[in-house]
Amino acid sequence: MYRSSFLKTALTVATATITVVACALPGDANMGPVASPPDTIGPNPRIAPVESTLVPTVQIAPAMGWAAGAKPVAADGVTVNAFASGLNHPRWIYVLPNGDVLVAETNAPPKPDDGKGLRGKVMKAIQGRAGAGTPTANRIVLLRDVNGDGVAETKTVFIDNLNSPFGMALVGSDLYVADTDAILKFPYVAGETSIAAKGVKLTDLPAGTINHHWTKNIIASVDGSKLYATIGSNSNVGENGMAAEEGRAAIFEVDLPSGSKRLFATGLRNPNGMAWEPGTGALWTVANERDELGNDLVPDYLTSVKQGAFYGWPYSYFGQHVDERVKPRRPDLVAKAIPPDYALGAHVAPLGLVAAGKTALPAPFANGMFIGEHGSWNRKPPVGYKVVFVPFVSGKPSGLPIDVLSGFVDNRGKASGRPVGVAIDGKGALLVADDVGNTIWRATGTAP
Repeated sequence: MYRSSFLKTALTVATATITVVACALPGDANMGPVASPPDTIGPNPRIAPVESTLVPTVQIAPAMGWAAGAKPVAADGVTVNAFASGLNHPRWIYVLPNGDVLVAETNAPPKPDDGKGLRGKVMKAIQGRAGAGTPTANRIVLLRDVNGDGVAETKTVFIDNLNSPFGMALVGSDLYVADTDAILKFPYVAGETSIAAKGVKLTDLPAGTINHHWTKNIIASVDGSKLYATIGSNSNVGENGMAAEEGRAAIFEVDLPSGSKRLFATGLRNPNGMAWEPGTGALWTVANERDELGNDLVPDYLTSVKQGAFYGWPYSYFGQHVDERVKPRRPDLVAKAIPPDYALGAHVAPLGLVAAGKTALPAPFANGMFIGEHGSWNRKPPVGYKVVFVPFVSGKPSGLPIDVLSGFVDNRGKASGRPVGVAIDGKGALLVADDVGNTIWRATGTAP
């Protein structure tokens, strides 16, 4: 499915050797993030040639945390402050109607069969150095800004004893939480600071002992009758066999009354954030594309999600560009693959997504979508590690992304933070979950 066994073995050993050395060294000097090449961004990006190397590119931003008083660099006209700090690997945010903010403090569940052997150990070392090696807290906390000053005065454990929770959605008086292996339903009462009731399973989600991309996000339909759930692939390009990819690299549509689900869109390697475009009502998502094809290949992307559409993974990328590594080939599926709407550049690792809506940020950020770019290990120098805004015109992306918050990685290549989930709070400010900095940042317009 992947390469010849000889080459795969050689790649594994070589990658392990190089990466272990890299993990033992401090961050490279002057290796802070750069901008993706502009021609790799937009609706018609340049598709770079494949860079065939025995050893994949590795550039790790060691997780350091923020120095006292330090914070991200905000765009002109934007002010940022810590809404809450001292959290435990906060990954995802959900704002309740009364203004309370829910945060999933979470990390990967046990995955005994994800990347077995030397290569698997090396990848775990990479993740640990990048700040993703801590045990999962398995809980959702509630943050409350009591006096309205833009800082949360209280933090309570809202739901505990979960299984690597991620996405959240409130429908009426029911709060849905996406664990890594199921969607659970909890009773919600406005103003309460905790839920003691045990969650009721709505439906199972693909998981198992590989569970390579473990994060599962959900969003409710506008009419509240359905949930949409993102499921990442179980591999980079199907090297674990396509049987392991059953129901993965996809977005499911879940019927709330019955809990039954069906595939809504497929061929999305690792979709995470979802948002409804206000003007058209279309569902949009951001997706992380495949690795080990080169610094500028394959573009991660932002796209509308068309019912029944196939987006190529693993057989092709950005439409019908065939991935020669994948065997056997599927020309029938490649012929059906549609390109995403908008390339973000390769290896920016987009995770969070929220439509601007009633944002309190200044005019350049009024119509479009905010994206949390987590950054990847597979590009040198790195890209991403920031929050960007993609302007929209007539329901479609228009123009290059605009940096909103940057400075998460310094020019030595060390990470003070890494942005993940994004949300708009009740006053129109942008909230950003920073899983390395253990902080929720709050960005709003600078007071005149």
